[in-house]
Amino acid sequence: MSDDGAVDDADNADGVVDDAGHVDHVDHVLAQWAAQFPELDASPMAIVGRVKRLARIVESNLNATFQAHGLDAPSFDVLATLRRSPPPHRLTPAELMRATMVTSGAVTQRLDRLEERGLVTRTRRAEDARSFHVSLSPEGLALINKAMLDNVITQNRLLSGLGPAQRDELAGGLRALLESLGDTPPPPPGKP
Repeated sequence: MSDDGAVDDADNADGVVDDAGHVDHVDHVLAQWAAQFPELDASPMAIVGRVKRLARIVESNLNATFQAHGLDAPSFDVLATLRRSPPPHRLTPAELMRATMVTSGAVTQRLDRLEERGLVTRTRRAEDARSFHVSLSPEGLALINKAMLDNVITQNRLLSGLGPAQRDELAGGLRALLESLGDTPPPPPGKP
């Protein structure tokens, strides 16, 4: 068990039961803190602990989906970023770097691997011969289309315990929290 509310699966002892009769690992941790350190307001753990546990579950399921298509998360991220860009699904490495929020070296490594597999192509830019565009190859487009469909199926399965209103409410709350922590979207392609 960790102090952030995350609990190993083996620690499934009795916890606090909510109004609907539900209890989870984080409730168990909160009950332990209430008993052992009653003056501590551990209420943030109710959210942070669950977000951390959820992140591990989501990441594991998404990675399995990516692997079914011969991809890892970084490769999927690059291909998906190109795919969601307007046709011809082309960006500069700098635009990819901003959109994927990784270093230029990491983008270069990812592009090298994807180009070796024939999933992307790099062509010199006519307006600046020192730079180039990265585009999806026909094989890359076909692969990311299949992988993206499976990715959304996986995400829907992961969220199947929530109804539409619950999903909207959760999305709004998470967006507000991210904004309060300074998380902002990258600039659109073509803008610094």
